[in-house]
Amino acid sequence: MRNAMCWLAARYIAFVYATSRWTEVGREHPEAIWSAGKPFILSFWHGRLLMMSQAWPRPKPIHMLISQHRDGQLIARTVAHFGIKSAAGSSSRGGAGGLRIMLKALKDGECVGITPDGPRGPRQRAADGVIHIARMSGVPVVPLAYATRSRRLLDSWDRFLVPRPFTRGAFVWGEPLVVPRDADPAEIERLRALLEDRMNAITAQADGLVGRPTTEPAAPC
Repeated sequence: MRNAMCWLAARYIAFVYATSRWTEVGREHPEAIWSAGKPFILSFWHGRLLMMSQAWPRPKPIHMLISQHRDGQLIARTVAHFGIKSAAGSSSRGGAGGLRIMLKALKDGECVGITPDGPRGPRQRAADGVIHIARMSGVPVVPLAYATRSRRLLDSWDRFLVPRPFTRGAFVWGEPLVVPRDADPAEIERLRALLEDRMNAITAQADGLVGRPTTEPAAPC
């Protein structure tokens, strides 16, 4: 039953993408890194997860850091239909094994993807795990957001966006964020806040491109 649900979810994602008109902004940011033959960390909010596989070029390998919880495993099985590998863990807890997989993938020249507000929030507030992975690996963090005109926002902690078919959509890439290997705790916090601001800015930009009000971040802890 779970496998069937994940297959149906993957087919729905592909159907929405195929039947909608998409705008893409900032593609030059990842293209420059891909052209140099280097990896990066893809960073996006948990609530904007559903269509991310459609912005990723299929031949390029990527590992997603996905929660060990049941919902996370359903996500992992769904994105596997698009050739995306997964590692169990999170950006803030229970991710020692996932961290090792992420660092090894980056060392091998493969990209990784992380939702820095997952798996439980607060919404659109970045944990510092992604910054530490960037510091240890020496690769940049590239944020990405998407939005659609016709949509349903679930009444969940992340206001998960479910797009409808036959709509207008937008993908917006942000500027890469580089974390020095010798960054001290104060610099780590500054860069974490900067990444959070950039991610919320491109989320608002994507929503604006399709004529929708943006989702506001939750109050910080």
